[in-house]
Amino acid sequence: MYLLPKRRCYVQVILLLCSRFLERRVQLFISNYSYLEMKIINCIAALRSTLDAERSAGKRVGLVPTMGALHAGHLSLVNRCVEENDVCVVSVFVNPTQFNDKRDLETYPRTLEQDCALLEKAGCRYVFAPSDEEMYPEPDTRVFDLGAVATVMEGAFRPGHFNGVAQIVSKLFTIIEPDRAYFGEKDFQQIAVIRSMTRWLKLPVEIVPCPIVREADGLALSSRNVRLTSEQRRIAPVISRTLKESCIFAASRTVEETKAWVTKTLNEHPPLRVEYFEIVDATSLQPIRSWDATAGAVGCAAVYCGDVRLIDNIKY
Repeated sequence: MYLLPKRRCYVQVILLLCSRFLERRVQLFISNYSYLEMKIINCIAALRSTLDAERSAGKRVGLVPTMGALHAGHLSLVNRCVEENDVCVVSVFVNPTQFNDKRDLETYPRTLEQDCALLEKAGCRYVFAPSDEEMYPEPDTRVFDLGAVATVMEGAFRPGHFNGVAQIVSKLFTIIEPDRAYFGEKDFQQIAVIRSMTRWLKLPVEIVPCPIVREADGLALSSRNVRLTSEQRRIAPVISRTLKESCIFAASRTVEETKAWVTKTLNEHPPLRVEYFEIVDATSLQPIRSWDATAGAVGCAAVYCGDVRLIDNIKY
């Protein structure tokens, strides 16, 4: 098609403008991608200054505390944190003060490089991965008044565990100053303990509980699942299946009968071995003796599958 010289000139100008517009859009995309690129920070001072700048810009900060070895359960917390906050921070730190079993600490999986790849895909903005020396330049001798929620179940079977949890979480809250912090309900008692700690220290952090994420066969996702042998992995879903079935059993049985049935059923499936199964009030976490004694009850279990300790819970 023949164009008059004047029209040809107009077309060339339009094409040039379109070209420059597209070039600018590409530059903006690259610039934004660079800005959103995830950063890994190991130093407390660097993280504080970085987050101070984010807050000065009016941004809300969310935190997902983890010990690494991330799975889909962790990533569900990260996804929610990304959705509900301007800045998502994930801490990856295997906290030595919450382990009362040295072997458990030594065998806990550490997969930082793999974790960071997953976090970047999930939209995490900052990964805080400090060393033991960075978090504990000297021994932490603080003892927390966590109340009755910390004295039962995990508190009774893992002495010092919740004080160690309170030590590291309080440090993270003080360093990061998050608006919200996200925790999975698999650790149901831990959420109650952290809420107790934030009240005691008067920390302005919203604690956000998130639902348990399970495998297709019902096994609650846990970083410890990778330590299960193939046979143990085959048996482990009996835990969640038994807890689910206990809801039906409980409809016509007492609390004590339900507890006895769950314990007996699990122990009949070696290598499962029940450490405890307790039915507690969902708020106080104190054991109940009657279904009428509470507005909401939760059954909490700690079960060894071979030498791997697994926890799970069910709401009644």
